[in-house]
Amino acid sequence: MEYKLIGPEHYDQVLEHLRRNFFADEPLNKAAGVCQNGSSSAELEEHCVEAMQDGMSLMAVEPQQLGSCKIAGVVLNGIYRSEDTVKALEKLDRSNDPGYRKIFALLHCHNTKNDLFKKYAVESIFDVRILSVDSSYRGRGIANELVKQSVALAKKNGFCLLKADATGIFSQKIFRSHGFEVFAEQPYDKYTDDDGHIILPVEAPHIKLQLLIKHIYEQKLAKD
Repeated sequence: MEYKLIGPEHYDQVLEHLRRNFFADEPLNKAAGVCQNGSSSAELEEHCVEAMQDGMSLMAVEPQQLGSCKIAGVVLNGIYRSEDTVKALEKLDRSNDPGYRKIFALLHCHNTKNDLFKKYAVESIFDVRILSVDSSYRGRGIANELVKQSVALAKKNGFCLLKADATGIFSQKIFRSHGFEVFAEQPYDKYTDDDGHIILPVEAPHIKLQLLIKHIYEQKLAKD
């Protein structure tokens, strides 16, 4: 398996991978009715492209004949800046997709409530946004390697803090195995509207959203 940075020439292939392996099955997408029956969401795809445009996303590929390759998994990483959440909420107000609005209202408000920029006095954060493995390649450690290489990429590019909004128990377990710690969490059954109705009825075993973080500390050289 080869691990490579995702470039603009890969965007269409990555989106096709996500349509087949991620969009319909991700816990919040499923609860909100986004991308049912193999369909897609233009706004969700735009969100993915915006992450890839930051140049920090990775893919696992299996080389095939005639120089072609098959994507086995992807991790979409973005650069999260202090002003991004406010801009995203303003953009969300203009959304015509009710399911997309439900999902990202939760994510954006959770990040606003738990202000990592204020807490850690940083200007930008390495944001692990989407982790997806092709169903035929699961169980081979690809997701773990994608997260491992994402941490190395963040360190290489000078980030001191990583975050991930992990929506399901499987991704939460993977992130914790790589040293991510829970900063805050939101039980789905406590996320309700004014009438007390659950906004996103996420199916078990996924019961809560977790905001996980990982610090990268610079190693100091030993003095002679």
